[in-house]
Amino acid sequence: MSRRRTLGPKKKIALLVSAAAVAGGGAFALAATSNAASTPPATQNAQSSVVCSGLATALGNNEKFIEGQRTSPDAQSEARIANREAVIAQIKVQQEASGCTVGESDANVGEGAGAGAGAGAGAGAEPPAASAPAEQPSQEASAPPAAGGGGAAAGQQVCNGSTVTLSGEAGAPAASSNQFPAGTKLKVTNLDNNKSTTVEVTSVSGSCALLNNAAFEQVREPGKFLIRRALIEKVG
Repeated sequence: MSRRRTLGPKKKIALLVSAAAVAGGGAFALAATSNAASTPPATQNAQSSVVCSGLATALGNNEKFIEGQRTSPDAQSEARIANREAVIAQIKVQQEASGCTVGESDANVGEGAGAGAGAGAGAGAEPPAASAPAEQPSQEASAPPAAGGGGAAAGQQVCNGSTVTLSGEAGAPAASSNQFPAGTKLKVTNLDNNKSTTVEVTSVSGSCALLNNAAFEQVREPGKFLIRRALIEKVG
């Protein structure tokens, strides 16, 4: 007959302690994993992310334009400001979706933009409906072009060293500028992917060349809101 072995009290206690330790360790590991998974990713900013930098620049351009409109308002300013405020709201949505600091604005974007936008306030941004009346050319021309800007010959490279971002505005491909009057045609090439677009300047901004959403989509790299290596040419 076989003999069944029985565990003594001391061995039973030792086994129970070991089992409890294993179970406790597993629970701790699961809790640690759960806590790590629930920790939200760190919010990025313009210094740590190219995407956030581009969105901050776009936000700054729109804020500068609104400031210029309020400094030198005209009959169309209220509509233009409302349009740009809607654009800013959309940029903030994009900032949140991209993990950027919501509301972060590039304070250094377009130095002198306030003066440029004020001088060109009659030209304004693309209004929600029709474009601004025929007073645009004379008022925009009153803004002094920088060297190599409005006085450049067709086919000449302009705005050397400038970065290019988007205004956040909808509509057909177009650009805004603080150096070129309405009607000027600019060719913008992204040297990082060799994509280019030729657009017409339709309004004033705080940058040499600021592309609207449709134009920027034609030359952008996926996931980026800023073109650091851009070639800008005046072609008409």
